[in-house]
Amino acid sequence: MADHEAALRGGAVAGESVLIEGASFRLGSPEWVLDWLAEQNQPFPTPWFRDETPQTLVEVAPFVIDRHPVTSGRYAAFVEATGYRTVAERRGWSLVYGADYWEGTPGASWRRPAGRDSGYVPPDDHPAVHIAVEDAEAFAAWAGGRLPTEAEWELAARGPEYRLWPWGDEWSRELTNTTELRLGDAARSAAEWRAWWKELQNDQGPIPLTTPVGSFSPHGDSPYGVADMAGNVYEWTASPSRLYGPSPDCDESLLSVMGRFRVIRGGSWMNLRFQARTSERLHGDPTGWACFASGFRCVRDP
Repeated sequence: MADHEAALRGGAVAGESVLIEGASFRLGSPEWVLDWLAEQNQPFPTPWFRDETPQTLVEVAPFVIDRHPVTSGRYAAFVEATGYRTVAERRGWSLVYGADYWEGTPGASWRRPAGRDSGYVPPDDHPAVHIAVEDAEAFAAWAGGRLPTEAEWELAARGPEYRLWPWGDEWSRELTNTTELRLGDAARSAAEWRAWWKELQNDQGPIPLTTPVGSFSPHGDSPYGVADMAGNVYEWTASPSRLYGPSPDCDESLLSVMGRFRVIRGGSWMNLRFQARTSERLHGDPTGWACFASGFRCVRDP
């Protein structure tokens, strides 16, 4: 019983968490990555990625990280034990990508990711979604942990030496859950992605295309054996959004959230491979933003 409770609460049994030794490394992307992105057939302008540079030297102390994102089953155990209600449940809606764009969908939450009108219930071994920052922090406190800092997350995802994806610099759509898993490697415009998603919704509804945690292990894991660090769900960090250094050509929409938003890492099932790199940064409003691709994992001090 004690081992079972530990597995549910902190993932603190063998194989469920990983000790990361401390390291000094350069956080962010080297300049060649932005040059490489500009050469790729991908739909995002280079300034969209400029907040990944310049690289900055950081020192990270040892920490223990969950091997997988927190699953629906683990989140259900937390809710059963505490009676906690997520932000989405309290306000009665959360964000789901509709036919053309994001929509506040009634009844959408970790219990019903596609909304109250859908019969879809997430499997216990899929990552919990529709998780806001305060929902993640409440679980982490109950489990005896906390959210990772941005530097801790990136170190766990790639190790002290730079690599594009957790497994290395050579892309393979069979190693992670991103859009390419279903549509192939040809980068698509936003319009093409929306057309595919609209057709899919007509068939099954707006069901998140998450996969069971660890589905791509061990080959898709990081050098430390941490799984799902690319794709599947976005993961909250504890770090406020900030620039690493002067960035005159950074996208204006990114500059507008610095100091107000929280860094999100890892990309998700609905992103292209370029947004699931180890140094790619997304940013979310910590005062309640959540969607059917937002999740998290926990860390602990050793």
